[in-house]
Amino acid sequence: MSDLLSVFLHLLLLFKLVAPVTFRHHRYDDLVRTLYKVQNECPGITRVYSIGRSVEGRHLYVLEFSDHPGIHEPLEPEVKYVGNMHGNEALGRELMLQLSEFLCEEFRNRNQRIVQLIQDTRIHILPSMNPDGYEVAAAQGPNKPGYLVGRNNANGVDLNRNFPDLNTYIYYNEKYGGPNHHLPLPDNWKSQLAKVYSYAHGWMFQGWNCGDYFPDGITNGASWYSLSKGMQDFNYLHTNCFEITLELSCDKFPPEEELQREWLGNREALIQFLEQVHQGIKGMVLDENYNNLANAVISVSGINHDVTSGDHGDYFRLLLPGIYTVSATAPGYDPETVTVTVGPAEPTLVNFHLKRSIPQVSPVRRAPSRRHGVRAKVQPQARKKEMEMRQLQRGPA
Repeated sequence: MSDLLSVFLHLLLLFKLVAPVTFRHHRYDDLVRTLYKVQNECPGITRVYSIGRSVEGRHLYVLEFSDHPGIHEPLEPEVKYVGNMHGNEALGRELMLQLSEFLCEEFRNRNQRIVQLIQDTRIHILPSMNPDGYEVAAAQGPNKPGYLVGRNNANGVDLNRNFPDLNTYIYYNEKYGGPNHHLPLPDNWKSQLAKVYSYAHGWMFQGWNCGDYFPDGITNGASWYSLSKGMQDFNYLHTNCFEITLELSCDKFPPEEELQREWLGNREALIQFLEQVHQGIKGMVLDENYNNLANAVISVSGINHDVTSGDHGDYFRLLLPGIYTVSATAPGYDPETVTVTVGPAEPTLVNFHLKRSIPQVSPVRRAPSRRHGVRAKVQPQARKKEMEMRQLQRGPA
């Protein structure tokens, strides 16, 4: 009898570990428990970490999926999903929690599609970037549809309008010449960067090579500066990230009985979008001694937006199927250009080996010696410029 009881308890524990997603709204404490529950069930492929705290002190927790959690593996792209930037837009938050449980459960069930996805991709899931606003919205209850209640953070800031505007820089550079990527921060933002970086932006400023999908909005951990733009434009112009914002529902806070239908309607799209980060080209940028070259610029002819190689020398460039001319450049090295065919399936591997530039030395011309009776002639135009320069140095008469 005791053996049967032991088997029953074992099966009960096993069932508990692989229990299906519970379709309900998760308050902050429930959200945290769910993330750590997934980590406990799949410890070899997950990691929970915090990118900072909200205004009211709640951790902004991220759940990472990878076959080597906590490590960037060269040539392995990274993706981040962010939900619930506006606190009253709750569907993305719930879908991110359901996706987290689904990835863990399917990996344990040896679903080869999910296993390959996690082995080849580093995935970061932030279910809620505005936990303070969510708690305000959730406290209303289902029968009090305050349209804007909980939208902003605890400082009353709309996080989707809280990034520096880099559009002026890109318009100027397009007209007069200049970089089309990694644009500098405006002067009025540089002094704030140290504070924002420690607050939560460090996660966003890593310059990841990534494809991003943002259910219900995009986010910013900063809470006390009222700026003008969203993270989608900012990351595209300041980092290597390519991002989109996707609104999933006309109902900002759908009833619990609708969550399962929303999950089933979005599950396949969520997985396919993760897989799309592998579309295009990737590779290493090395010098002639096979040392990694960081911050090399990868340009695609006909596309006015470049990306750069990371600290490990690897780069990733999302591209649709087609034939492209791709160049790699780095200061002090000769550029290299290749023609690439991109297919619809696996990414095309394109490595670059850059050679050191050989400085061009101009020959030194000796001035004729006066001992041989030769005098150098000064051209009239040069004499005129020289006289003008002397006049400027003397100042007005």
